[in-house]
Amino acid sequence: MTRVVIVGGGPGGYEAALVASQLGGEVTLVDRDGLGGAAVLTDCVPSKTLIATAEVMSSMQSASELGLTIGGGEVQQAVTVNLGLVNRRVLDLARAQSADIAMTLAASGVRVVRGTARLDGPNAVVATVDGSEERYGAEVVLLATGTRPRELPDARPDGERVLTWKQVYGLDRVPEHLVVVGSGVTGAEFASAYNALGSQVTLVSSRDMVLPGQDEEAARVLQDVFVQRGVDLRPRSRAVAVRREGDRVLVTLTGGDTIEASHCLMAVGAVPNTEDLGLESAGIATNRGYIPVDTVSRTSARGVYAAGDVTGVFALASVAAMQGRIAMWHSLGDAVTPLDLSHVSSNVFTSPEIATVGVTQEQVEAGLSTAVGVMVPLRGNARAKMQNVTEGFVKLFCLPITGIIVGGVVVAPHASELIHAISVAVAERITVESFSHDFTVYPSISGSIAEAARRLHGHAEEHSITV
Repeated sequence: MTRVVIVGGGPGGYEAALVASQLGGEVTLVDRDGLGGAAVLTDCVPSKTLIATAEVMSSMQSASELGLTIGGGEVQQAVTVNLGLVNRRVLDLARAQSADIAMTLAASGVRVVRGTARLDGPNAVVATVDGSEERYGAEVVLLATGTRPRELPDARPDGERVLTWKQVYGLDRVPEHLVVVGSGVTGAEFASAYNALGSQVTLVSSRDMVLPGQDEEAARVLQDVFVQRGVDLRPRSRAVAVRREGDRVLVTLTGGDTIEASHCLMAVGAVPNTEDLGLESAGIATNRGYIPVDTVSRTSARGVYAAGDVTGVFALASVAAMQGRIAMWHSLGDAVTPLDLSHVSSNVFTSPEIATVGVTQEQVEAGLSTAVGVMVPLRGNARAKMQNVTEGFVKLFCLPITGIIVGGVVVAPHASELIHAISVAVAERITVESFSHDFTVYPSISGSIAEAARRLHGHAEEHSITV
């Protein structure tokens, strides 16, 4: 029986443990912070639960336009947010999800050890449990230790007024004025959520536009929505210091400008958890603290694999889980397909949501892909009109001549659900001709995806077009 030791109980770790146990491994999982890791306890599950509440409030903003009133008054004026109750629900759901994972692992025969761990060479892990050390020999080791929020020297979080995204769930009142520093995915999501919950939001962005690295047209839609909803955007700015003064915070920007607010959320990136992990003893190379891996999750040390955010690959729970599974399939001799990032779909949980997969507009414009594309705005979609959706679009890319679908973007409510059809098309190399023949429900937002395929069919040798 192959001995497998996994360090870290997030998606990369617990999904790997389940696969390893299924394949007959003797599995020990050493976890420090709680099963589910940051994804379940302080990141994905909590933030998306908070965002789900914000989505309801966002819908209230247009209730009167749909003919909804309460006692003759505006619906949104009759609904208030009890953030203490919201956050209690958020944390209860996170704990429940963690408990479910624990039961699944136990039922699968995985031994879970609560403690910290370090490598002792490539074939052993030393765990510190309740002050004493336990040593586990292993033929296979998987490192899935994740990341933590990056902190600026002059903007140290205190958990009360200056916060990281792990600390916002201690708030019992909606911030009067929240400054969000950082306009990447995390910053944009929290800016969108707290704006919907009723906070005055100032978003500090080091770039000209929010969501650097995302589809530019999608980012422009979100930025326009932010402006329409009253978010104060500060482009081309950086926070150099955040200082608390009583129940206020002062955020100092480059150039000397200051913003006074009630709270500040720092969303300026992440740092890999690789300190004191014993990487040197196992001969494992790092890059800026991250652990590089190949497409089957191998590190530079034989028998040692890594998965999740600590690898510096896409910081997505779905990618972490797949890296963990792939590592076990490969190490335990099962059939394995290497990780293909062109098949990874991702989503930004703002309002509207932004979902992407495969080839991007940036790659096409840079000459890195020969794909052609079409963009279909949602303003012509019947279902969108019914739901009072005025912003968003579907974008689809296919290869010239063959018409094979290679990428897409959806900007719409529930884009995270809609992108799956395009993900399947990309993974299975479906052509726009075949896709055009598939039925969609009428009326539906997904109908615009089929419409994009129909528009591309017959135009595969042309340049990108907008309908």
